[in-house]
Amino acid sequence: DPGRGGDVPKGLMTSTPLIRLEGVCKRFGGVQALNEISLSIVQGTVHALVGENGAGKSTLGKLIAGVHTPDAGTIEVEGRVARYSSPRDALADGVTIIAQELTLVPRRTIIENVFLGSERTRLGVVSRRSLRSRYRELCDRAGFSLPAGALVGGLRVAEQQKVEILRALAREARLIVMDEPTAALTGDESERLLETMRGLRAGGTTLIYVSHFLKEVLAIADTVTVLRDGRLIVTSPAANQTPDTLVTAMLGRSMEMTFPEKVVPAEDAPVVLSVRGLSSGLVRDVSFDLRAGEIVGLAGLIGSGRTEVARAVFGADRRDSGEIVLDGQQVRIRSPKHAVRAGIAMLPESRKDQGLLMRGSIDHNVSLAHLGEVTTCGVVRKARERRKIDDLAQRVDVRASRLSAPVASLSGGNQQKVLFAKWLFRPPRVLIADEPTRGVDVGAKRGIYALIQSLADQGMAVLLISSEIEEVLGLSHRVLVLRGGRLVGEFDGRTATEDDVLHAAFATAEAAA
Repeated sequence: DPGRGGDVPKGLMTSTPLIRLEGVCKRFGGVQALNEISLSIVQGTVHALVGENGAGKSTLGKLIAGVHTPDAGTIEVEGRVARYSSPRDALADGVTIIAQELTLVPRRTIIENVFLGSERTRLGVVSRRSLRSRYRELCDRAGFSLPAGALVGGLRVAEQQKVEILRALAREARLIVMDEPTAALTGDESERLLETMRGLRAGGTTLIYVSHFLKEVLAIADTVTVLRDGRLIVTSPAANQTPDTLVTAMLGRSMEMTFPEKVVPAEDAPVVLSVRGLSSGLVRDVSFDLRAGEIVGLAGLIGSGRTEVARAVFGADRRDSGEIVLDGQQVRIRSPKHAVRAGIAMLPESRKDQGLLMRGSIDHNVSLAHLGEVTTCGVVRKARERRKIDDLAQRVDVRASRLSAPVASLSGGNQQKVLFAKWLFRPPRVLIADEPTRGVDVGAKRGIYALIQSLADQGMAVLLISSEIEEVLGLSHRVLVLRGGRLVGEFDGRTATEDDVLHAAFATAEAAA
């Protein structure tokens, strides 16, 4: 019975569940987020929750961790009914959550964040020596090496994830819900986090892993539960699943993990963007051209300079030298405002930090940068603005109950589509897309791939940056490889392989040959 959880992993049938849900339901307004969910989580395992954005997997994780309360059904912990009204109640049972949006205090040190709210005192005084001793024990247990006195605000996202894990361990958590923990990490950082999770599991910690990265799910999980439209579709041993079977369960239909057919631009297509001798920070003497209708991918390892090239072209970072020529005319771009006026738009690596006002509405985000387009004598023509936003929302397929809804209420895929709509309000000549599908599920990825290809088909020049080599090769007409801030390779996107790109990125003997 799919609604009852499907198969139980072999070898775990006689194990007593740490957590058991029976008939759990949750509604937000008119949306049924979860419907009759019955599920068991076994002690000392990694249990993955997968599904499209909006399927209910994050909501289910938050219910288990006490962030939300169920409207119906029961949650049991070791056979005892648990009624949580807050995450603090769940923590008393050893259950906590590491949310996708990290909840650290950036101006405090690592050790202060780790023990925030769980400091042990004697006569009302916190013993610094005791905290340092406990901190070393936690780091040894997790296999981390983080300087206790470093400010959290200066850490990379991967290191902040480690601080969150240490804080969970400091609170003596037996079960940790990890909601999209690798969404903002590079491939190397993700693999190190998975190793950490394996170590936690070996130590007896139970992990609920919410993710849309199916290969990672199958690499780490003991058990996988698939959700669709708030309903439990199947629970099975991870060993019995493949990415294709999971996608079929998630979507309710088969979907080949392929990219849109490439339409190669004409050989005499005009050069829209020409970058010559670009240097900025670690980037040194980078030159390339972008033709009308062409998608050019930038590939390379972390720290290779991919994003730095994009930001320098867009005016977000200062250029030390080099020139930018747009449609045959040299342009002086000293800020993003200059770039937008010249006809260059950029989808940044982090939509939440650099691209969108998360508390703002969908329509406000789409039109804010282009109010001059719908303004007469300083007055916004609301009817004209509304028609434009409605057309764009339909074009990029933003799925929302209303365009006045806050962007923060949308799934990752729909947030990214809002960002596309923002820059299509006044279509640019050049679109720079930095990690355009980060934090997006497989169904929404296909939509974004089709959108990027359609923009190229209409003559737009696209510079694509992605940490997923498969994505770069699947979409790009040409692939440029960066290493150490320099351009070290160029490949035809129709014939290049992952090996070609990796050999160039790593400077192997094969690349030299």
